[in-house]
Amino acid sequence: MGGVDDQSPSGVPKPVLIVAVTLTALLAVAVAALGGYSRYTQHQQEQQQQAAEQARRSGPLPLAPVPAAEADTPECRAVLDALPAELELDGDRVPRRQLAEPAPPATVAWGDRDHDPVVLRCGLDDPAELTPTSKLVDVSGVSWFELAEGSNSTWLAVDRPVRVALTLPAGTGTGPIQDISELLAKTLPKQPVFP
Repeated sequence: MGGVDDQSPSGVPKPVLIVAVTLTALLAVAVAALGGYSRYTQHQQEQQQQAAEQARRSGPLPLAPVPAAEADTPECRAVLDALPAELELDGDRVPRRQLAEPAPPATVAWGDRDHDPVVLRCGLDDPAELTPTSKLVDVSGVSWFELAEGSNSTWLAVDRPVRVALTLPAGTGTGPIQDISELLAKTLPKQPVFP
């Protein structure tokens, strides 16, 4: 049998107490290591997300082609020639962004490292959603039809000789629509939505 020295003052055998203290210490180290690893992986994920965000906001912008039968018309050329080199977004002047090849015809984008791209396309075909009963919004004398696309929205100017679409990222506000409306009102004559 063990002697008096084999027990702690609380009456628990010393080997059991040593094992319990050791396991508690190991558990504390393991929890701390997991916490550190979790913070490390979270930091890595945040860095990867930031890198992906920067990549999305820099370099040539890839855009899928969309049906635009009137993209090569003189009306679209007039619109493209009148577009500004910079567009105001969230109070900042944002430059035009290069499009990846093959670039869709009659398409321009603005954006930079701090702003998601705003894309203008001219000469588009009418979407199926546009009907004589569609709700239109007048902005500076131009009638627009809104199409929601996930977090983005596309506004289609429908009362000009060609359809002009402006795709905005979520939270952009109406500034770009107002600026493009003023440009369209000066560049293209108004006409009925459905001639």
